Amino acid sequence: MSYQKMAAEIVTAVGGKENVVELSHCATRLRFVLKDTATPQDQQVDKIVGVKGISRTSGQYQIIIGTEVPEVYAEINQLLGDIQPTNQTDQPKEGLFNRFLGIISGSITPMIPALTGAGLLKAFLALFVNLKWINATSDTYVMLNFVADAAFYFMPIIVAYGAAKKFKTNQVLAMVVAATLIHPTFTALVSEGNSFTFLGLPVTLVSYGSTIIPALLSTWLMSYVERISDRIIPNFLKYFLKPLVVIAVTATITLLVLAPLGNLIGNVVAGLIDGLNAYGSWIVPTVIGGLFPLLVMTGMHWSLAPFWLGSIAQTGSETLLGPGSLASNIAQGAASLVVAIKTKDPEQKSIASSAGFTALLGITEPAMFGVTIKQKSILFSVMAGGLVGGAYAGFSGLVRYSAGGAGIALLPVFVGENPMNLIHALITMLIAFVTTFIITYVWGFKPEQQPAAPQSYGKVTIDAPVKGETIDLSSVKDQVFSQKMMGDGFAIIPSEGSVVSPVDGKVAMLFDTKHAIGIACDNGLEILIHVGIDTVNLNGEMFKALVKQGDSVKKGQPLLTFDLAGIKAAGYDPTTMVVFTSPVKEVSPISLGAKNTTEAVLSVEV
Repeated sequence: MSYQKMAAEIVTAVGGKENVVELSHCATRLRFVLKDTATPQDQQVDKIVGVKGISRTSGQYQIIIGTEVPEVYAEINQLLGDIQPTNQTDQPKEGLFNRFLGIISGSITPMIPALTGAGLLKAFLALFVNLKWINATSDTYVMLNFVADAAFYFMPIIVAYGAAKKFKTNQVLAMVVAATLIHPTFTALVSEGNSFTFLGLPVTLVSYGSTIIPALLSTWLMSYVERISDRIIPNFLKYFLKPLVVIAVTATITLLVLAPLGNLIGNVVAGLIDGLNAYGSWIVPTVIGGLFPLLVMTGMHWSLAPFWLGSIAQTGSETLLGPGSLASNIAQGAASLVVAIKTKDPEQKSIASSAGFTALLGITEPAMFGVTIKQKSILFSVMAGGLVGGAYAGFSGLVRYSAGGAGIALLPVFVGENPMNLIHALITMLIAFVTTFIITYVWGFKPEQQPAAPQSYGKVTIDAPVKGETIDLSSVKDQVFSQKMMGDGFAIIPSEGSVVSPVDGKVAMLFDTKHAIGIACDNGLEILIHVGIDTVNLNGEMFKALVKQGDSVKKGQPLLTFDLAGIKAAGYDPTTMVVFTSPVKEVSPISLGAKNTTEAVLSVEV
């Protein structure tokens, strides 16, 4: 897989650098915040080799890649360069709940690697103690244990870092305000338990170590305090007064109002969970095991993160998400492996087998978006297996001791003070796997009717779509094209401002800016005609489309016109690229030099 080519195709598909406001990634997904979410065509993005699926949730355009996401993210970052954040987007305003999910996921995603590493360290320490490899009173254990605890104890500071980025406010100031919640003086006051006031107002003395919601609320408030300070403080005083006002005002209101409110919210939710567990310990893991795929697809699993993370940090274990998600993740793997066994489609077999093993290890997005949601019956099989496995987890009292996901590779997070907990985790996995495998094999997977093989024309002759001088792609002054990241092809230095179709086919894609158009031939060949370099910045000016997306076109039929002189006068290079974005067997040598629109440039074997 070429990460460069994949990155270039993704950037083009989401509307180019100009449409990207923000980009981040988690373990398996690229998470875009776009100016115009209507620009990406999901079907077009889904066809990119290496893309496992698409999800529009929490105000983000998410592209599921799988475990290769860091490499793809790095290549996209190189193409995007420095993205200038902006609050101006063309997308509809999100609902309150979706905004809440977006804030939670955006704030917590950056801290997941730290919590995973610290959680696994604690899990291995517990395992080594149970195996008698280390003594819990030894200096070595004590040191490694407080190293692991640090990520959880200082959670308010860590979550403030991610929240500040989400709220577009100063990250260092947000971390300073969050640090006041766990300052040694404040924690000493909490321990003493004496009344404490600020200007006569009572200060609630609560331990905020290992909490999330108070830091989220303080950072939210700080984003407004900072903006107001920006407006009212004279420029020549901002360097000194702005941080003073932001820290003093935000920290004071946080300690007096927001932190106690956040603590109250956490206690209420924890009380509800404890009440459900007291009524029936099987209820929560069973529900989560059955509904977890729907929670992930809608992003609602993020709404539970502050509470299960808080439970681990404060009590040493949690039952809210870990036991049920373990059953669901294994069910995803089982269903995908059934598809891999039964399908006759080689491509689907390859995707399902890879995604199945990845899901068993604990990363389910490739299986979910690439396999199991393709058919409702497969999804229902996964939910049934997760429900049954989750029920056993609940009845057995399974708990998760550390953050870090749920799967075979992350079994250490279920190792703790109760040696039987790991046994219950293994039985939960076995029940979920067997149940899902049987249901999917017998009922869930229905092999899709294989489409007839597309008619092959052998070699397809490609005419010049623009009158001008044909040149090699390597001569183009844009590395995306010159290094053939998008695919092979050729380029033309135009002498006229008219583009015609170089082949018979259908208009598969027409950018809103009219500077690029995609043609799909009946035999599967896909061609991108891109007029000019960086001409997307013209926002459609100087371009006129003569066809619309979905139109059938004949070779030589006019597609669009452009103001060649105007583009040059605006300082843009009008070189027009013709690129084959679908796989081809062979491309003949290019016929270089002057060409009319009726002249052949090369031939392609599909």
